[in-house]
Amino acid sequence: MLSPDLDHQDPEPADLERRDAGLAGLQPDLERRDAGLAGLEQDLERHRAELAGYCYRMLGSGFEAEDAVQEAFVRAWRTYDPARGPLRSWLFHLATNVCLDMLRGPQRRARAMDLGPAATPGAALGEPLPESRWVQPVPDARVLDPADLAVTRETVRLAFVAALQHLPPRQRAVLILRDVLKWSAAETAALLATTVTSVNSALQRAKARLPAVAPLDADVDEELLARYVTAFERYDVDTLVSLLHEDATTSMPPFTWWLRGREAVRAILLASGAPCEGSRLIPARANGCPAFGQYDANGAAFALVVLEVSGGLIAGETTYLDPGLFPLFGLPMSFEAAHRTEG
Repeated sequence: MLSPDLDHQDPEPADLERRDAGLAGLQPDLERRDAGLAGLEQDLERHRAELAGYCYRMLGSGFEAEDAVQEAFVRAWRTYDPARGPLRSWLFHLATNVCLDMLRGPQRRARAMDLGPAATPGAALGEPLPESRWVQPVPDARVLDPADLAVTRETVRLAFVAALQHLPPRQRAVLILRDVLKWSAAETAALLATTVTSVNSALQRAKARLPAVAPLDADVDEELLARYVTAFERYDVDTLVSLLHEDATTSMPPFTWWLRGREAVRAILLASGAPCEGSRLIPARANGCPAFGQYDANGAAFALVVLEVSGGLIAGETTYLDPGLFPLFGLPMSFEAAHRTEG
């Protein structure tokens, strides 16, 4: 057995010199690696909004879309190799797989209008459904470039995203990639590891199955929105109703209750006005449409209201009774806090 003094020997000076020289030789490689990682991070961020829009259309939830994008980024960090081809294509491949995994199961997200007929003004709201059953709103800034054309904004509308949820997940992916993002059949086939023939067939079936969605105004009259805010905050029922399309719809997730028609909305406003009297609104943007954070008479966050405008009138009003959405839209949790920020 060796003595303690012989178990460990100090390295010779020549060994230390060789080690230091080796480490110095590695330095350029380490610097290139760090620069490459920093560059990859910047490249990932450049694709975030487009990926988030894709995942939102697939999943119907802004929160789930953010989770899907983040998971795709994590997988990209682990697996990206420039030899695979363009980073954008690889990210969409990863994001598609994440979304398909998240969509396993029979349930789909929907709007109230997809779940049953319109209620009568005196009908009860019924039991609320869990968040996982609803197509959720998403801020424009998370999924759209400010320079996007109106036709692109149309494809994140609540009605269109809800219509997409009727499609099987792979058909949904094909339709979004081909018709919304304008990928070629060959690019889509490569991403989904299938054939061009299969992609073309899936696209035809998706188009045949996709429910029709009525078009909305590309540009919304600011005067209409100003009149809406004034009438809402004054609880001026006559003016509010005058701003509605004749067959306008209103709904309030998480309840399946919804109404159709100007006079039905008038009846419910006159019957249940007290809870909303004294409310205040702060503007936002959701799903390519005007939206508002609604605060109750005490100034507390109450609901997110999304408006759909057609023919210069409000065709749809979706009121999400979930203050938990406010941070996603950059809205304060109290009306007073908004004014402190402005000050």
